[in-house]
Amino acid sequence: MDFTELAIALLLILFLLLGSGVWIALSLVGVAIVCIAFFTGRPIGASMYSTLWTSSTSWTLTALPLFIWMGEILYRTRLSESLFRGLSPWLSWLPGRLMHTNVIGCTLFAAVSGSSAATLTTVGKMSMPELSKRGYSDFMSVGTLAGASTLGLMIPPSLTMIVYGVITNQSIPKLFIAGILPGLILAALFMGYVVAWGILKKPNIVKEPAMTMKHRLYESRLLIPVALLIITVIGSMYSGLATATEAAALGVVGALLLAAIQRSLTFSSLVESLMGAAKTSCMIALILAGASFLTLAMGFTGLPRGLAEWVGSLDLSPFMLLVALMLVYIVLGCFLDGISAVVLTMAVVTPMLNAAGIDLLWFGIFVLVMVEMAQITPPVGFNLFVMKGLTNHSLGFIAKAAAPMFLIMALMALLLIAFPGLATFLPGYMNEATM
Repeated sequence: MDFTELAIALLLILFLLLGSGVWIALSLVGVAIVCIAFFTGRPIGASMYSTLWTSSTSWTLTALPLFIWMGEILYRTRLSESLFRGLSPWLSWLPGRLMHTNVIGCTLFAAVSGSSAATLTTVGKMSMPELSKRGYSDFMSVGTLAGASTLGLMIPPSLTMIVYGVITNQSIPKLFIAGILPGLILAALFMGYVVAWGILKKPNIVKEPAMTMKHRLYESRLLIPVALLIITVIGSMYSGLATATEAAALGVVGALLLAAIQRSLTFSSLVESLMGAAKTSCMIALILAGASFLTLAMGFTGLPRGLAEWVGSLDLSPFMLLVALMLVYIVLGCFLDGISAVVLTMAVVTPMLNAAGIDLLWFGIFVLVMVEMAQITPPVGFNLFVMKGLTNHSLGFIAKAAAPMFLIMALMALLLIAFPGLATFLPGYMNEATM
């Protein structure tokens, strides 16, 4: 069987398992078992237990449950109310007015949660009722929330960045820092969309009461806890004082202190945050273990090397290769969540990138934009389902509202290709942190 037939056979088996409702992680393990049993002479048992154990005992992965726990703790505090009250006095003069709280709120919460779902749920519960009460368009409110919440994947700490770093053996602190500038630019593009809407549509919305500068500054005090937590987590990594795992531990301690100060840290909320973090961490860790086993199985067949050689024979320029990969990830986003798309493809994509001389650190930020697009791509866009749970709107309405944000992310991907320094500038000035 040649490489094309092998690739088609494995894809068919994978889609058959996924379509049958089998968990993603177990589907990956199933494809790996078939791959080894029928296309190689390797022992299945020995390959499986050694790979699953190795992939589950990486010290770098310790950061994953810690960052998830930090987001779970903050989700159960009064941070959302504080964000809205602290931001709203400064946004009433911009075209689009308080609609910008969706974008800025998601940007700030993304810097302390690492999860797009947690960002969407927290900021959505805060802003949707307030914006609706003030007469803002549901279409814009839903669209900006669905799109801007994906910044939880780009702005550090990002769970998907940790997964990518583990798979490709890249420095996670450097990946975190590399995502800051592109994440802020993407947030600015989202705000530009809101400004354009405010100018062109001239929405009939309630005018906010005028505030003195003293009152604005007083309300801004509510943003101080968020700012301190962001500085603690990101600053410790940028300065080289802490690894990603140590910064995650600092973040958890900071989140617990914040919850205690706000008097929202109860035994019940602590248990709920631990259980939520455990469930999410186990899901991601199981997917990573299955992906590692599938990567090993595919390596035994020589499929990744063969595909890389085939792509190399096409003499695609680096730009055309990136455009092709961009289209692949957009299609995958219609059927898989972001983390699954990354772990499924990197075994095949990495040799292609190395052959084309593309920096894997830069590609990590590029693929994150693709993953963000997947979050709002029907029919399996995860953020679409989360938004449906927050509102009474149909998935079609939510997908249509999020479509302009999808196009803005596509523009961001092209900007990264045109100006790769957007992702590599800050890591170049970063002190080395031991992992």
